[in-house]
Amino acid sequence: MSNELIISATQNGCRIALLKDKTLVEFHNEEEGSKFTVGDIYLGSVKKVVQGLNAAFIDVGYDKDAFLHYLDLGPQFSSLSKFTKLVRAKKINGAKLDKFNLEQDIDKHGKITQQLTKGQLIPVQVVKEPISTKGPRLSCELSLAGRYLVLVPFSNAVSVSKKITSNEERKRLLRLIQSIKPEKFGVIIRTVAEGREVAELDRDLRNMVKTWEDGMERLVTAQPRDKVIGEINKTSSLLRDMLNESFDNLHVDDKKIFEEVKAYVHTIAPDKEKIVKLYTGKAKIFEHYGIEKQIKSAFGTTVSLKGGGYLIIEHTEALHVIDVNSGNKSNREENQETTALSVNIEAAKEIARQLRLRDMGGIIVIDFIDMRNIDNKKLIQKIMKDEMADDKAKSTVLPLSKFGLMQITRERVRPQMNIATKEVCPTCNGTGKITASILVSDLIEKNVEHLLVKQNEKDLVLALHPYLHAYFTKGIISQRMRWYFKYKRWVNIVMDSSMAVTEFKFLNKEGEEIQLTAS
Repeated sequence: MSNELIISATQNGCRIALLKDKTLVEFHNEEEGSKFTVGDIYLGSVKKVVQGLNAAFIDVGYDKDAFLHYLDLGPQFSSLSKFTKLVRAKKINGAKLDKFNLEQDIDKHGKITQQLTKGQLIPVQVVKEPISTKGPRLSCELSLAGRYLVLVPFSNAVSVSKKITSNEERKRLLRLIQSIKPEKFGVIIRTVAEGREVAELDRDLRNMVKTWEDGMERLVTAQPRDKVIGEINKTSSLLRDMLNESFDNLHVDDKKIFEEVKAYVHTIAPDKEKIVKLYTGKAKIFEHYGIEKQIKSAFGTTVSLKGGGYLIIEHTEALHVIDVNSGNKSNREENQETTALSVNIEAAKEIARQLRLRDMGGIIVIDFIDMRNIDNKKLIQKIMKDEMADDKAKSTVLPLSKFGLMQITRERVRPQMNIATKEVCPTCNGTGKITASILVSDLIEKNVEHLLVKQNEKDLVLALHPYLHAYFTKGIISQRMRWYFKYKRWVNIVMDSSMAVTEFKFLNKEGEEIQLTAS
């Protein structure tokens, strides 16, 4: 199984696509300057303590105050609170905890009013990004994630991922980490640490300790709402969490991002540095790898299945509903049970992909096609669990009910990804009326003549929808060839399926869009 990461630079950040065997399984749109990423640590100010909710609302700079429940304070909250006061009062130099006396753990069944007061300053970590009308969800149980380890301040515990099943390996890792970890820092050993040498683990641990120390230096002079420790960008966090032996290629179309990614891969996995490649093709990188088409086809209300069935995906404020339909598949199988099982198996695999692709969270209810056989129902649940095994978000899959409904809860930590798959008609702008005299081909002809003759443009590039691309490039003597005979200059025409049917733009030799005057 091959994994590829494709990164396309945009004006405001970048778009990231993860392909598994050429099929899109994850899509992220990262914008520069986007705040409140999961993992960020802020100096928050307590705005309101609500005894009835046993929670507090914290000001971290978002429009709506962030939410902090008592259970998210963490057992070591008293130590964190005391340490913060000492650091800000400059009574402790540096961020090392070896000379700091830890406080007793707080009562698990205590009250928020015993720990927080209005106006109190406390470091808080974002565990859920702002979603819909809600502000960020916070925790005071701070942790710093690395490639192989997670560092937990004010703790001495060392734990190993349950996915590492070998007893010998678990003992080896525990012994290693206990010998190299700093005092009064806990460590969680991640699954990818399996089989790694002490030098790699030590380097990862040192990097996290350095991040903690830099953050605590900022804490001394930080103002309320200031970010104390920032999570790495989305591209790097994806690489940190997912880069493994199965990755074949990592393509980037921007030289600056390429250098950043290459440097980061060199840091975390020097042996994989050669898979990072700079894309220099003429077509857009998402066009070249067929991602643009997959995005448009995967994010609609209706999602087609290869076998002939289809899914209907609806979103509400409370939950997500997915309906499985057999479509034209029902005519092919020998009986209803076989048809239902066949469609449901294919649907389960596609639904697992859709949940990850759209980052759908909360409660998901799936209406599978009714099946009578109990073993078939158990099989569908097993397939769904197996398909969701690679998903980083925590999830629970319940068995099918007697009505053929499956309930899934999936961790929601960031807003759901939505892509517009319906476009307003570019000719009538949604009015339903068009003017017959407007012909886009004539308009393009006029602009080509103006740019080549009057502006004397060299190396002109015309980007347009695949339908228009075919119109201007196909045929024994194409329209583009006629332009060459007429103007003695070649126009490079490229396809861009992200554009509307009658939309087009001209680019100069530097790749910048040429602003056209109204014709």
